Amino acid sequence: MESIILEGIPPVEVHLRRSPRATRLSLRVGRTDGRVTLTLPRRATLREAHAFATTQAAWIRQHVAAAPSIQHPVIGGTLPVLGEVLPIVVGETRVARLLPDAVLVPADHSKVGPRIKTLLRTLAQTHLTEACERYARALGRDHGKITFRDTRSRWGSCTSRGDLMFSWRLVMAPWEVLDYVAAHEVAHLAHMDHSARFWAQVENLLPRYQPHRAWLKAHGAGLHAWDFSVLDATPD
Repeated sequence: MESIILEGIPPVEVHLRRSPRATRLSLRVGRTDGRVTLTLPRRATLREAHAFATTQAAWIRQHVAAAPSIQHPVIGGTLPVLGEVLPIVVGETRVARLLPDAVLVPADHSKVGPRIKTLLRTLAQTHLTEACERYARALGRDHGKITFRDTRSRWGSCTSRGDLMFSWRLVMAPWEVLDYVAAHEVAHLAHMDHSARFWAQVENLLPRYQPHRAWLKAHGAGLHAWDFSVLDATPD
């Protein structure tokens, strides 16, 4: 992908995305990672793109600064799990394990991220499946299959067939927030919209859900800021 650099301290990389449907230049800064994307018509030049980005430099820097900093799980650091901030410690194990007061990992700095990601996906599957089954029973409806992905635009979804999808990153939020998202998506089994009837159904399944919804709006971007990829270098 093409990109341009806005000079300054620090410099900002602007990724260019050409679209045959674009009729004008438009900017987007990712709320979760601060990635700057400039969409431009197919025939726009790099000079035009750079000039436009320069005129919007203050706006770009403001939104990049507001994005949460990328975090990596490392031995000796901490990790949020179901609302608890737990230390990441080394132990006699081949996989990441959740203990009552810590996350246990093997003594391999470079692969801490992938191993913890596997643990989080498993925990998310366990807790969200239980919550969905509980709310589906209360609703008197059957849900379809449940899948887990690393989505950026939504925390969950429900298809017309009753299949449910969730972001496994929800397991890093407080348990009540995860529970709210399960209730939200199960409520779609009765109402495939966001009408007043839908929100009344959510309230019926989970009274006083509003603080949990507000938490996700305020802090959800921070969950996406965690990078679980393999680290290239071993810390000193």
